[in-house]
Amino acid sequence: MSYLSEDQQKRLREIAQSIVAPGKGILAADESTGTIGKRFANINVENEEENRRKYRQLLFTADPSIGNCLGGVILFHETLYQKDNNGKPFVDILKERGINAGIKVDKGVQLLHGTNGEGTTQGLDGLGDRCAQYAKDGCTFAKWRCVIKINEQLGLPTDAAIQENAQVLARYASICQANGLVPIVEPEILIDGTHNLATSLRVTERVLACVYKTLVDHHVYLEGTLLKPNMVTPGQSCSQRATPEEVALATVTALRRTVPAAVPGITFLSGGQSEQEATANLSAMNKVDLLRPWALSFSYGRALQASVLKAWQGKDGNVGDAQKVLLHRARMNSLATRGKYESEEAGAAAAESLFVANHQY
Repeated sequence: MSYLSEDQQKRLREIAQSIVAPGKGILAADESTGTIGKRFANINVENEEENRRKYRQLLFTADPSIGNCLGGVILFHETLYQKDNNGKPFVDILKERGINAGIKVDKGVQLLHGTNGEGTTQGLDGLGDRCAQYAKDGCTFAKWRCVIKINEQLGLPTDAAIQENAQVLARYASICQANGLVPIVEPEILIDGTHNLATSLRVTERVLACVYKTLVDHHVYLEGTLLKPNMVTPGQSCSQRATPEEVALATVTALRRTVPAAVPGITFLSGGQSEQEATANLSAMNKVDLLRPWALSFSYGRALQASVLKAWQGKDGNVGDAQKVLLHRARMNSLATRGKYESEEAGAAAAESLFVANHQY
C-alpha cells in the first residue's frame, strides 16, 4: 500500500497551518471566466483577458501588509500564469507577501442522474497530472467544490447525493496529497430555500459526518487538509432570520459533532451573505463559549470583493482606492478570526446581500 512519507506529511501539515495562521484566511479569487464576467457586467467592464488580469493585479499588489491577513489566495487556471505590468508572475508577488498560491481544480457541477436536480462535481480524470503540474508551477494547495441542496418538500439532500459527493471529495483530496498539494475540502450546502436554522444544522451534520468518514476510508491525512464549509444559517427565503450568535452556536455545534480535531483549520465560504454578515458571523464563532480545536477562519470570494469591484469600476485611477477597500475588508475578517470584530458603518457594498440563486463558479 502506498502512504505519504513522514516528510510529505510534515510539508502538507506546515502548509495547512500557514494558511490558517493566527489572524489569516483565504481570498477566493478563483471565479471562472463566466462568473467574473457577471461581476464585471455589474460595473460595466468588458469581460476580456486584459481586464481580468488588471483586476487580479489590483487584488494581488495591494499593500504588502495584506500578508498579515491572508494566508492563501485561490486562483483560476488563467490567473496562475498571468503577470503584472512589469512582467512579474502573480505567484511570485503572492509569495513575497507570504501568501500561499492555491488553485481551483474541479471542473464544475453536473446533474446527478436519478435525483431531483442534485449534482456531483466533475474533474477527477487527469487530476493527478494537473496537480503535479500546478505544484511545479508554484501552487501549495488546491480547492474542489461540491454542492448539496436542501429542499424538505423534495426530500433533499438524498443519501445518494451526500455519499457521491463525499466520495468525490475524498478521491480529490487523496490525489492532491499524493502530489504535494494541501486539499481544501468544500462541501457547500446552498442557502437557497425556506428551511430554518434547525434543518440547516441537521443537514450540515449529516453531510460533514459522511465526508469525514469517507476521507478516513480513503486514508487522507487530515492534518494536511482544510475544510471549507457553509455556515449554518436559515435558508435565504426563511422568514425566521438568525443573529450572529445563533449562527455561531449552530455552526460550531455542527463542527464539534463531526470534524476531527486533527483538521488544522476551517475556512468558511460566505455563501451569498453580505460582507458585514459574513464578518460578524465569523467573529461570533470565535467568541462562542465552546471548545474549538481548529482555527476558524475565512475563504471569501464575494464577501471580500463586492466593495472592491464597486470602488474600482474598471478605472486605472481607482486602483489605489479599491486596494484600500480590499485591505479594510481583509483586516475586518482578520479581526473576526480572533473574535474581535465590532460593527462598522456600511460601505459602498458592505451591507448588500450577495445572494445568487443556485450559485455556480
